[in-house]
Amino acid sequence: MQIDRRMMLGGALGAAMMPALSPAQAAAQQSGLGGAVTAWPPADHIRLWPGRAPGASRVLPRPDFTMNGTPPRRELHLRGVLDPVVGIYRAPQPDGRALLAIPGGGYRFISVENEGINVARTFNPLGVTVYVLGYRLPGEGWAEPQDVPLQDAQRAMRLVRARASTDGFEPTKLGIVGFSAGGLLAASLSVAHDDPVYTKVDAADEGSARPAFAGLVYPVVSGDVMRVGKDAAGRFDTARRIRRDSPPVFIAHAIDDPVVPLAQPLSMMQACQTAGVPVEAHFFQEGGHGFGPAYLPAELPGSRWPDLFDRWMKRTLAAPRAA
Repeated sequence: MQIDRRMMLGGALGAAMMPALSPAQAAAQQSGLGGAVTAWPPADHIRLWPGRAPGASRVLPRPDFTMNGTPPRRELHLRGVLDPVVGIYRAPQPDGRALLAIPGGGYRFISVENEGINVARTFNPLGVTVYVLGYRLPGEGWAEPQDVPLQDAQRAMRLVRARASTDGFEPTKLGIVGFSAGGLLAASLSVAHDDPVYTKVDAADEGSARPAFAGLVYPVVSGDVMRVGKDAAGRFDTARRIRRDSPPVFIAHAIDDPVVPLAQPLSMMQACQTAGVPVEAHFFQEGGHGFGPAYLPAELPGSRWPDLFDRWMKRTLAAPRAA
């Protein structure tokens, strides 16, 4: 990404048919950024909450969707998410697998194009139906801010899983992939999918939010690093909450990442090994941070992580389940 996520993470870390432009996107186009604006949400999407989202206050965030960077890495960022949604990107030849993609951005913005829409562009041709989560940011005035991203992630998993027969995937083959701060949310969903963080809304909330597997790409895994709300270090120190029945984990990380220290994914790998949770980890010499599924040059081995993840997903889903 062109924006320096070291600033976004704060002091702790040093395709489908598109609808007409939303007011936020129109404002971005008129703000002097120039060029095409990526539409969000796509025409095919799910609203997470039928009314106001949990923890809404009198003063709600104002949508601020902007294009950032320069070609070929010009991309859409979301701030001020008032009405969180899941964008649906269907595989032309679905094979029964589905992914909830959780973009990062330091919980200060959402890198929805690089780490969401581009995930769909990469994995749809491989047979995977992709759902992209545009979640609320915890620092934008919501009550119980430490729970806000997890509220949206749990609700998204339950709503998506309830659509399995309609959307043509198997509910037991619904996994997640998260990037950077979205990796923290993906890891949190893996270990805290049953934490009671919102009041049930409808029948979908009777279903499970547990992912079948979790892909963590240059992930933050410790809540004390993000310092979101209260009790973040305890509830969202995800490596410490790994148990034998946690979902299998795939990790991809560049050793030269200047934003997320190598110790973060290493701690998750070690926790999985200790607990007996299947884990596969790829640590690449070069790649930096924020490369998503499409930004690394082909000559770098890290550019192959989507293929490695695809193979790992198939192998993991085909493996016999532990009793």
